Amino acid sequence: MSALEPPDTAAAPHAASPQQQGGGGVLDRAHRALSIGIVSVVLLIAFEATAVGTAMPVAARELDGVPLYAFAFSAYFTTSLFGMVLAGQWADRDGPLRALAAGIGAFAAGLVVSGTAEAMWLFILGRAVQGFGGGLVIVALYVVVSRAYEERLRPSIMAAFAASWVIPSVVGPLAAGTVTERLGWRWVFLGIPALVVLPLVLALPAIRRRASGPAEPGAPVARFDRGRLRLALGISVGAGLLQYAGQELRWLSVPPAVLGAALLVPAALGLLPRGTFRAARGLPAVVLLRGVAAGAFVAAESFIPLMLVTERGLSPTMAGLSLAVGGATWALGSYIQARPAVEPYRERLMVSGMLLVAVAIAAVPSVLIHAVPVWIVGVAWGFGCLGMGLVISSNSVLLLKLSPPEEAGTNSAALQISDGLSNVLLLAAGGAAFAALGGGSLTGHAAAAAGGSSHPTAFAAVFLPMAAVALLGAWVATRVRVR
Repeated sequence: MSALEPPDTAAAPHAASPQQQGGGGVLDRAHRALSIGIVSVVLLIAFEATAVGTAMPVAARELDGVPLYAFAFSAYFTTSLFGMVLAGQWADRDGPLRALAAGIGAFAAGLVVSGTAEAMWLFILGRAVQGFGGGLVIVALYVVVSRAYEERLRPSIMAAFAASWVIPSVVGPLAAGTVTERLGWRWVFLGIPALVVLPLVLALPAIRRRASGPAEPGAPVARFDRGRLRLALGISVGAGLLQYAGQELRWLSVPPAVLGAALLVPAALGLLPRGTFRAARGLPAVVLLRGVAAGAFVAAESFIPLMLVTERGLSPTMAGLSLAVGGATWALGSYIQARPAVEPYRERLMVSGMLLVAVAIAAVPSVLIHAVPVWIVGVAWGFGCLGMGLVISSNSVLLLKLSPPEEAGTNSAALQISDGLSNVLLLAAGGAAFAALGGGSLTGHAAAAAGGSSHPTAFAAVFLPMAAVALLGAWVATRVRVR
């Protein structure tokens, strides 16, 4: 659930063409190859997202890159912001086929670069390439669903996307941990590109038949909105500069921090609904809540395996398994919020979900006290994921309810930008606090010789502020409905 969220059901609806109407399901003859192909793509992305968290502590230590640990996660989100905006315009102009193919290619190339890296900066570069591809893929998938599936089938295929995250969240950490311990962390990255071939063989021909070309055949070819692309580039570059400044923590970091803020702030104001940053009631609060919830959760989750490996001596497999139960409880939360009986209480449900997330994040660093059993992390994270299931799915439902049909696409993009931008900024803040308190002072062979321990206060400085951010999210959740 950390690196790439399941595709949001808030994608802009498009009417299916007459030839697409029918009485079958997503696995009927007309849709079978396409459904299996695109769900397989989501499944592989979900597996990679859960596996990376398990392998990352070992990779960072071997590459002497623990001080840059947060950068390895945030680089993905930084470049995905630009990829999302580019893919939206590319798909409107030429259809989703090229954007999806390019995204999968970039995603696989990034995995290869990271898997073969001999230095941490090259590893982070691979994660950045991978994030750009992931941003292209997630938006292209929205467009595929909106064009190739009639309206009655879209909930089913979106449910299949969400279900694709449950199995990897349980199996992924165990598989990644086993591969890391027996073959090495590099194979967690290098093994996935070969698996992408089958989904491509199934999906791309079907997409070419059912969803290629402009949205309206015969209409003038749409131009790229260069202004919006410049804003997307500004938000990505600005976020990257702020992340760099936060990791370095010296006077020379002030100029890139100022430049990053100068690029990021106006770009964010241009891409997000007016009133987002003051939690204005209704749509702005919905968009802000997505960022607050996702950012606090991802920033905290990214440091859990590293803490368990370095502070409690767990193997990568066991550290990854501590997060496994979260996939099931996240799905349970999504199921609960979908019940018609809870609709009048949706706002309260979201407040309760954010409180669960805040308590879970605050409880995790208790295992820094060695008298506290390690299984507390698994229990706490299970409740945190339950809260996220309640909040994220409700967030999408409210976005659709508050969006006129002609604005659903723009608002969906704003939701994803809020998600990705918050991940970058809060990971940068957490990484800066971690580095400032000596979290990366023992790396590589030095860490192994010293028992692999970082300073416990460095981890506490990550988790406790993120718990406070999640608590702020509980207040934002009280403002999602228009009175």
